Amino acid sequence: MLEYTTIINNDYHYVINSIVQNFPCISIILSFLSGIFCAALKSKGAKKLCFFNLTVGFALSLATLIYCLKVGDYYIYMMGHFPAPFGNEIRVGVLEALMATSFTLVMMLSLMGGLKHIYHDVLPDKQEYYFLMMTLLYTSLIALIYTNDLFTAYVFVEINTLTACAIVMLKHSKETLVATARYLMMSLLGSGLFLIGISILYDITGHLLMSNIKEGVQNLVATGRYTFPLEMIICLFAIGLGIKSALYPFHSWLPDAHGQSTSASSAVLSGLVLKGYIILLIKLVYRVFGFNVINNSKVLNILFVFGILAMTIGSIKAINERDLKKMIAYSSVAQIGYIYMGIGLGNELGMVAACLQILVHAFTKPMLFNTAGAFMDTANGSRKFKDLKGAARKNMYAGIAFAVGAFSMIGIPLFGGFVVKYNLAIAALNNPSKAVIALLALIISTVLNAIYYVPALMVLFKKDDSTKKIVVIPDKKDLGFIISNGIFIICNFILGIMSSYFIKLIIDGLKVFS
Repeated sequence: MLEYTTIINNDYHYVINSIVQNFPCISIILSFLSGIFCAALKSKGAKKLCFFNLTVGFALSLATLIYCLKVGDYYIYMMGHFPAPFGNEIRVGVLEALMATSFTLVMMLSLMGGLKHIYHDVLPDKQEYYFLMMTLLYTSLIALIYTNDLFTAYVFVEINTLTACAIVMLKHSKETLVATARYLMMSLLGSGLFLIGISILYDITGHLLMSNIKEGVQNLVATGRYTFPLEMIICLFAIGLGIKSALYPFHSWLPDAHGQSTSASSAVLSGLVLKGYIILLIKLVYRVFGFNVINNSKVLNILFVFGILAMTIGSIKAINERDLKKMIAYSSVAQIGYIYMGIGLGNELGMVAACLQILVHAFTKPMLFNTAGAFMDTANGSRKFKDLKGAARKNMYAGIAFAVGAFSMIGIPLFGGFVVKYNLAIAALNNPSKAVIALLALIISTVLNAIYYVPALMVLFKKDDSTKKIVVIPDKKDLGFIISNGIFIICNFILGIMSSYFIKLIIDGLKVFS
């Protein structure tokens, strides 16, 4: 571990390194302040402040990532320089910085791509609140990535929940109110289970700081005390975060919440919000309980089974959908299943594949949701496939982006999704007891993915009388859409072609993650 105050002797480098170590804390505080000021601004001012905050956040996160790569270790930042239990801690390493940088970029691109629909779907007097909620949602996500305190994590889980519900509800329609109510009830159930787990864990260990909790847990395991409460706590955490991340069978709230909200909200919810809870779960595995304790509890076997069920049943639900956005939402259920299957394999390769899937899905699913919004524009707002025939020909830019996203989800070589499935297969082969089931699940889910994405592409690119006039050059209002999806496409190819580099980053990050 790198201490906060001693890095190297050279004064110039000491000052630079000391400044960089403040960047994660600065990005969190800046986001909070930006959210406060967004409430006092009109729509355009709030939008500019939101994008300014994301731009600065991306620069700070990227600088932090470069710094962590340079030193090759993690560091701990004590808030106010007060140690626990009086102070709070931020823990920063390669994996945290990589996720923070990626999440910031994805949120920025998602908002850029869906900006036109935000102005259309959200009432003018509510638009500043939309950017306020997005700013606070971003704050909660990066705080979940960086925090080293379990109760602080719970606080940001609640902020994440309320802001996520708000960006669904702010679309002006009756359906979104029903979808938001279901989302809120399920999310609060997950939060409640998570809080009960924290309370019991604090009672038996006396700590809230993750590293201190781990020491307490290791002592309890060594002495054989509180065995049943520990197993119950692990189950509470797994179920609570499973509900919040839409793991099957706790996914029922997701299709309506993602399908009814505006495109940018759907993109952020699927691409980022669900992943924030999974990153917290990975922290619990490594930093709170320890991998061996989790393995011995057998909870990974449960996550493995639920992950496989999500991969298959989520895809089957998507096949039966005739609503484009709900089809993409059910696809998210299946893709979340890949992450949980990787975690459930119970080895390092599986966890690496799960983290890689977090990145690939984050850069793919927002592109699919934003392009779905563009297709709806060609059909007077309809999401039904029967009304979207030839939509990709009317907006060729959206068609190309959707095709890239679909190919990645199916697992075509050169795309990010293929690399994830390949690494999951390698991880499965390193766990003989689960190898056959995992490999069969990968094959079946890949076929199922093709069964609903290929027909969707055929419908969207279908040529008929209404699509003879192809829109090639969109108006200036779509420029953000073109730029954002262009970057998403490039990132998808980079993750597919240069996957070995990102896998190395993840491996290096996991080595010091605990």
